[in-house]
Amino acid sequence: MPTLIRFFAFLLFLGIIAFGSMIALSVFVEPQDKEVSVRISPRDLLGK
Repeated sequence: MPTLIRFFAFLLFLGIIAFGSMIALSVFVEPQDKEVSVRISPRDLLGK
């Protein structure tokens, strides 16, 4: 039984680290905006 509790504690520890990493990424990393343009041929616009 102590091995099972140790295993669940380890999984909980990994989950806390993963959750903390996601929170840190969402707080400290800002995405950069950039303009995107895509050319569409007139044939594709007609749907043929």
